[in-house]
Amino acid sequence: MNHIGASSLATDPVARARAVGPAIAAVADEIERAQAIPEPVLSQIHDARLPRMLLPRSVGGDEIEPWVYMRAIEEIARHDGSVGWNLFVSNSAALIAPFIPEEAARTIFGDPRGWIAWGPPNQYRALAVEGGYRITGQWHFASGCRQANWMGAHCHVQEADGSLRLNRFGRPTVRTLLFPKHHATPIHDWNTLGMRGTASEGYSVTDLFVPEGFSGTREDPALRRDRGPLYAFTMQGLYAVGVAGVAFGIARAMLDAFTTLAKDKVPRGHIRLSDSPVVQADLARREANLGSARAYLTEILKDIWESADDIEPIGAHERMRVRLGCAHGINTAIEIADYVYKAAGVSAIFPGTPFERRFRDMHTLSQQIQSRDAHFEAVGRVIFHGDPDGLFL
Repeated sequence: MNHIGASSLATDPVARARAVGPAIAAVADEIERAQAIPEPVLSQIHDARLPRMLLPRSVGGDEIEPWVYMRAIEEIARHDGSVGWNLFVSNSAALIAPFIPEEAARTIFGDPRGWIAWGPPNQYRALAVEGGYRITGQWHFASGCRQANWMGAHCHVQEADGSLRLNRFGRPTVRTLLFPKHHATPIHDWNTLGMRGTASEGYSVTDLFVPEGFSGTREDPALRRDRGPLYAFTMQGLYAVGVAGVAFGIARAMLDAFTTLAKDKVPRGHIRLSDSPVVQADLARREANLGSARAYLTEILKDIWESADDIEPIGAHERMRVRLGCAHGINTAIEIADYVYKAAGVSAIFPGTPFERRFRDMHTLSQQIQSRDAHFEAVGRVIFHGDPDGLFL
């Protein structure tokens, strides 16, 4: 791995995110209304290389450490949750690059605005044919699809004899097929409580042929072309890190907004909020909670990075730690958003306040699979009994 300039790469993404943040905040209402990132802000985001933080250097990416990536996503989400979400999803999609032929990765990301969007796997299957696959189906929740120029479809693979292709774990493999966006028909179905600006809508394709070279599987880090510690992490683990970054950013913004509000607000029959010992103590606890959750996850990511093998993927114990740190961080951020919304009183309930959209965004994030409480159950089960069922493969 080329480590030239590694020190600057480790720090610049957060600074670049901070620099573009005010421009994002200035168009946050438009992003919510139009469900797209307008120009020139989208160009500023590309110029800051924020969709390329997890992309391999071999194909023009920055390949930064996961805790630095988390802080950059947090910084963007502090200004707008939807943009933070779309950037974490675009970076997560860029993690397919080490699992496809380098020529295909260069075709996609040789364009400095290369951006992949996709929805999660579902019931649709790819039919294995000579030279590639044919797919027909619909996928949904394709965050960032309006900024994307490539789309993907995650499918089980059906062989010519009707059987499902299996991976080395003995399970039906999930293969990702990539194709230019113009092959997909959009399904405008993103009408949600929050995160409206992500435009996480659906798309469909009909009898589309995808060459073998524009496909790969994300499920086994051992298959990656690019070595080094970043790609020893699982894609699901780094996906959860991105969600945690968005949650931290929204919680940070809500705490800052409440601190400003409390310096002036005097509820009827009470003293100014910032002079209340109860409010002072409650705010201090939430500051400590947010900082502790971020520090805990950062420590986990740094520990695993330092011990990660250059070739072998991280083990089940390390994957479990990533999952626990992310689940704890996300849940901590959700609790902080709830506290701020309640503590701000009626000042939080009107559109256009610093609280209302962030509260909606956080509670849309809270419904995503990375936020579910079942992750704690899975981690606890593994702590007691190991990982016999491959929960953290």
